[in-house]
Amino acid sequence: MRGLERVGIALLAVVLVVGSTAYHGWPTTFLGNVFTALLLASGLTLVCWRTHPRAVALGGGGFLLLATLLNGYGWFPDICFAIMAVLALVAALGWSGAAAWGAAAGFAAYLLILELILRSTSDIPLIMFTVPSFLAGTVLRLRREAADQLARRSEELEEERELFTELAVRHERSRIAAELHDIVGHAISVMVIQAAAGQRLVDQDPVQADQVFAGIAESARQGHDDLQRLVELLGGSEVSGPDLSLIDEVVTRAARGGLDVSCRFEGDRDGLAAPTAHIAFRVVQESLTNALRYAPGAAVRVLVNGSDRSLTVTVENGQATHDHPRLSGTGHGLIGLRERVQALGGQLTAGPVPGGGWQVKATLPDGRIRSTTTRRT
Repeated sequence: MRGLERVGIALLAVVLVVGSTAYHGWPTTFLGNVFTALLLASGLTLVCWRTHPRAVALGGGGFLLLATLLNGYGWFPDICFAIMAVLALVAALGWSGAAAWGAAAGFAAYLLILELILRSTSDIPLIMFTVPSFLAGTVLRLRREAADQLARRSEELEEERELFTELAVRHERSRIAAELHDIVGHAISVMVIQAAAGQRLVDQDPVQADQVFAGIAESARQGHDDLQRLVELLGGSEVSGPDLSLIDEVVTRAARGGLDVSCRFEGDRDGLAAPTAHIAFRVVQESLTNALRYAPGAAVRVLVNGSDRSLTVTVENGQATHDHPRLSGTGHGLIGLRERVQALGGQLTAGPVPGGGWQVKATLPDGRIRSTTTRRT
């Protein structure tokens, strides 16, 4: 299509200049032929108006200006004002931004020079064929720039959408991995430790060994129930929101499994937001799992305080009194837990305490909806 366009422009320029000049009489002087050649060169430059608009505006305008200086040596076809009109259009399209103002000033100066050369013999055609074309070219350029800007913005928005989608997928995967770590890690840790204890008691105290193995079965069932609840959540099913009663359950199961653990609640524990209660439960669960792994036989104390518009969960254990079981963690439990606490707007600290124990402390916003009253005076 571009090739046909260029051929058409070239043929049109030849018809306008050469055809009309030949019809009215070809010039017989050298300068007359130069004059006609300059007019033709000005028209032929329009062949490259799409790819090199600035060069076409400058080159075509220059050829036309030189032809105007020699206009007394040949016949100046009035139809060549069409070439001026197209050149004015190309000049408006060639520059953008601040340079467009310079192009407009240069165009005005160019018209003034043409008018002085022609000596006011073609003022009306000159203005009629150039000024409206330049204005039309300016409007087209502004529309093109607006369309290009919208296209770039659309591409940026698409890139941002893809980035946000990728981040959302990563966040969801991280959340699922953290939930699986909490569920599976805790259940397996309890079962492994209880299985080891059961192996030691199976010959010495069969009755207590049966209780230990019953605890293993209960831990497995609880792990299965937690996984089922996670699957339902991921599948979009409605699941009742968690509350702090889950902490009582996990502490009770850990105590039945042989862990020396106690739990105390202080302050208000009702009306907590579900995300806060869920994270509080995970803090206790992860802390008990780590106590089972790294401090077997140590006493564990859990304190849940729901005062001061926040919920503070503190889990502290003493030194291990038995040998460590051959059960190592992934190293990501506390890291993932800290990220989830911070995402909720809270803080989590974990580290040793005097006497050789370990403490995990999480401070969470309680998420309660509080009504405000206005006092009238």
